[in-house]
Amino acid sequence: MPAGSERAGSTNPGPLRQSAVLAAALDAYLAFDASGRVVAWNPAAETTFGYTPAQACGRSVEELIVRPQARETGRVELATLALGLPGQTRGRRLQWSAWHADGHEVPIEMTLTATEEPTGRVFHVFAHDVTTAQRAGLFAAAEVAVARSLAESDSSTAAAARVVEALGVKMGWPVTELWIVDDDRQLLTCLARHVEPGRRLRDFAIDVLEPGMALPGRICADAAPHWISDLAADTGSLRSRAAARIGLRVAVGVPLRTGTHILGALCVYGDRVEDPENTLIGLLNGLAAQIGQYVERRRAEELAIELARTKDEFLAMVTHELRNPLAAITGTAAMLTSELDGLAPDEQRHYLQLIARNAERLSVMADDLLDLARLESGNLAIDPTDTDLCDIIRQALEAITPSDKNLIVSLRLPQRLDLHADPGRLRQVADNLLSNAIKYTPAGGTITVTATTDDSGQRITWSIADTGIGIPAAERPRLFRRFYRASTALERRIPGTGLGLVIVRTIIERHHGSIHLADHPGPGTTFVIELPTKPQ
Repeated sequence: MPAGSERAGSTNPGPLRQSAVLAAALDAYLAFDASGRVVAWNPAAETTFGYTPAQACGRSVEELIVRPQARETGRVELATLALGLPGQTRGRRLQWSAWHADGHEVPIEMTLTATEEPTGRVFHVFAHDVTTAQRAGLFAAAEVAVARSLAESDSSTAAAARVVEALGVKMGWPVTELWIVDDDRQLLTCLARHVEPGRRLRDFAIDVLEPGMALPGRICADAAPHWISDLAADTGSLRSRAAARIGLRVAVGVPLRTGTHILGALCVYGDRVEDPENTLIGLLNGLAAQIGQYVERRRAEELAIELARTKDEFLAMVTHELRNPLAAITGTAAMLTSELDGLAPDEQRHYLQLIARNAERLSVMADDLLDLARLESGNLAIDPTDTDLCDIIRQALEAITPSDKNLIVSLRLPQRLDLHADPGRLRQVADNLLSNAIKYTPAGGTITVTATTDDSGQRITWSIADTGIGIPAAERPRLFRRFYRASTALERRIPGTGLGLVIVRTIIERHHGSIHLADHPGPGTTFVIELPTKPQ
């Protein structure tokens, strides 16, 4: 064999060898002819663009990988290349957003070259996904925004809201959440949530979770990151299914911690299926560590303020709610002792009833304190059984002592609402909320009680609305705090311990439900309770 032929053979591998190299290449490789028809497509192209070689070959390249809104421009570019002109792409290294088979954009870096083949001119594209590199760049901007948010916020709640907004906006995540472990209530609460404009969360918008439940609960229980590549396939989680119904596809979360102590979870949700990627987990872990240190520091500061405030409120409650009944009892008893013989029977009965009423008031306060301590420590049993919420509400209304304020009470209830719950504890909830509505509603006002189930029959929504004195918007975050009394009640010298709503919330949460103060047009308040109908 001539030497020249031998050299030519050593530097020009045959078609079989070329095919093997392209099949093993980490970069996506595709080729198309002058008409734009795909003639080659390697496995990396399938990974990058989502089509198998069988699906891709023979189809138009612009139909496969060009975004719909850019396809007209793509056809012009193909025509330019077919004429032998360089166009905007040939011989250049470009970054642009390609199109994936499942309908999302893929940022890629690519080069395009051309060769003359026996069948005509063929164009060769080598490309690789630059999502990770772009995400790292975006994350740097997000970290700066988060650091600024933590430095400028005057409370952990304000900081959390700004943090999730910065992450959502900078990174383009449709939903971002920050969850905190509430050790006292043994629950996770959503401290802040950012939602992209125009997206409705519907039943995905849950603000309280049990430990171990859904993505935030799993993260805190395992003290480790979690990545749900496809929320629709996570059939074991009701919340994952709810996320899939509103168009969310992937969820990633990492724990907030200081040392070995888990404070909560940082969770982000995307709108396309995505396999786990260590770079993103690492970036989120670094951010979570920064947030965790801030939360721990702020919580310590806020706890000191909260303890001082609670002490003041407790002392105010004891001074008023304990001293006043005791003063009435001791004063009346002293008068009876000294003047009993001179009092007529009706007068004696009146003063004895006064003592009894004040003693009952003290007894209720003592029971509230004991119930709260037992419920929060988990020592007060909840004994669920099959029961009827409508019957519980009607019994509570019948038992309430009629007031002389001529209130209008409107019931909007079905005949029955069956659920699995502790009827005694739900009666306690009904008694508390109805007595509050009566106590805080002026003469001639209206109280409206409604209850209904959702379309699936799985959850009950129960509301109690009144046209009373209301609660100032600025005070609502403190509404379920021990010993808290709204300024509107204090100004009118309406008695109360500030314990009833704390007990109500604890009972509802022990039933795997939730209670919140809803927006209310005009004067008054509306409490909304949601309860599951089936055993949890």
